[in-house]
Amino acid sequence: MELQTIPLDRLAVSALNMRASRKKPYLDDILPSIRERGVLVPLLVRPNGEPDHFEIVAGRRRFLASKTIEKETGEARELPCRVLAEGDDAAAVEASILENTARLEPDEMQEFEAFKNLNDKGKSVDEIARIFGLTELTVKRRFALASLIPGIRKAYADDDIDGASITALTLASVAKQREWFEMFKSEDMRAPRGPALKRWLLGGGEIETSAALFSLEDYDGDIFEDLFGERSVFADAEKFWARQEAAIEVEREKLISSGWSKVTVLPRGEFFHSWEYDQLPKKEGGEVFVEVRHSGEVAFIKGYAPRRKKSAAKTEKRTERPECSAPLENYVDLHRHAAARVVLLKHQQIAMRLLAAHLIAGAPNIRCQPDRQATRKEETAASVAASKGQIAFEKERADIGKLLDLDEPSFITGGNEDGWRMACVFAKIMTLSDTDITRILTFVTAEIIAAGHEAVDCLARVVPIDIADWMTPDDAFFELLRDKNMTNAMLADIAGDSVAKANSDATAKAQKAIIRDCLDGRNGREKTQNWRPRWLQFPALSYGDVGKPGAVKRAEKIAPLFAG
Repeated sequence: MELQTIPLDRLAVSALNMRASRKKPYLDDILPSIRERGVLVPLLVRPNGEPDHFEIVAGRRRFLASKTIEKETGEARELPCRVLAEGDDAAAVEASILENTARLEPDEMQEFEAFKNLNDKGKSVDEIARIFGLTELTVKRRFALASLIPGIRKAYADDDIDGASITALTLASVAKQREWFEMFKSEDMRAPRGPALKRWLLGGGEIETSAALFSLEDYDGDIFEDLFGERSVFADAEKFWARQEAAIEVEREKLISSGWSKVTVLPRGEFFHSWEYDQLPKKEGGEVFVEVRHSGEVAFIKGYAPRRKKSAAKTEKRTERPECSAPLENYVDLHRHAAARVVLLKHQQIAMRLLAAHLIAGAPNIRCQPDRQATRKEETAASVAASKGQIAFEKERADIGKLLDLDEPSFITGGNEDGWRMACVFAKIMTLSDTDITRILTFVTAEIIAAGHEAVDCLARVVPIDIADWMTPDDAFFELLRDKNMTNAMLADIAGDSVAKANSDATAKAQKAIIRDCLDGRNGREKTQNWRPRWLQFPALSYGDVGKPGAVKRAEKIAPLFAG
């Protein structure tokens, strides 16, 4: 490692610096000493590909403090620097973390991100532990944070979640994490913390029926339900596990038959450690790992392979000297980009396919997210899931997934900008017909339309949509409908003004009962099955001029755009 004195204008912070992405740091504690004595401890830098220019791996605060002083005095400054070998990303990351941890102890999330960076560069858990003088258990505990959903990780980094709670959450399935996080964000519910959270996650040893992979209809054991029928558990754990393990074996055989090279069922209670594996697609020999929790929950983790299959290739790659410097590679990329896209202008069918691949897999300049149909009401979620429209949409999603060789996708869009995945999708799309591509693009467009957005109302202006074809007001709707004036207005809509006037003093509950009688043709009422509340229609309409819902406001706002 060479020691050099380097001018400030030839230095820049490296993306590999442990604190590179954080906001501008606090400098007041080091500015006085640097003003008086200069920088005494050398920065860690490495060549950035441009002659005599370097990027800072460790020493960001000293660099920024020196720039502040240079601006104050107008005098050019030079800094002592230790120069690392060019191109060794793993060594640079190690140096950054060691330098920073020696000066200011990073939080656990910083350590997780830094250790993950090293892990991605090919370092194993025991190597990382040796580098920092930590136990392997400590490193594994940091890696356990990878099992947390992004929202929980961010809340923990912001100190909104305590350590005991985060430890418990690393043991939870993704479904349980999401359930807890909804309570955590809610103003109406209180999320359990610490020991109470662990008890909530483990369920006191009980196994809920929702964990079963098998049908409950032919289950011959006892099931206990609470007084409200909201939660049910298996009375006999041994009988449950006999059926559950048989169901797991059936799923394992299905996965092997579908082309997965290997399906490993982990011992009950053992967790899958993603940091010990590389992601690998099915067609390249990827495997499936089955995580079986003591709570009865089962997770099928697809597309991984033991790291040893790739480690040798990665090590060899790291020792090679790059043919191009970073600026030269940038020059190459820009010229290839300019040539490729001007040629693409003459190939519209290929452009359509490439667009579809970008929309599905995501890319740096385009990323589409499916609408998650978010709601805090379980009844609303169940109502939408059971509607004719949603059922038909889910069927089309499954068919599109088959066209693209996707394994039971929850969503078609929502990729993480992985270039390899985009290339795989594009290669598959190139084998499909124009009719298939049009079908895929149509579905992708439908999947990314946001609920409560003008796009829904724009569509209704150019395509006839009859809400009665796709849903019927159900228990969830009438439970949410509580305003007596609105109920009476709807009663006038469906049964006539005379009926509404005669029942104007009746309770909202009584009026809703009459509306339901009209919908179903009961109790002497004429059946009006195609009636739907004005808010749900296309375009959406209101029952008055005050307090119009968002759907009505959006419909009225865009109406002039489509007039005539």
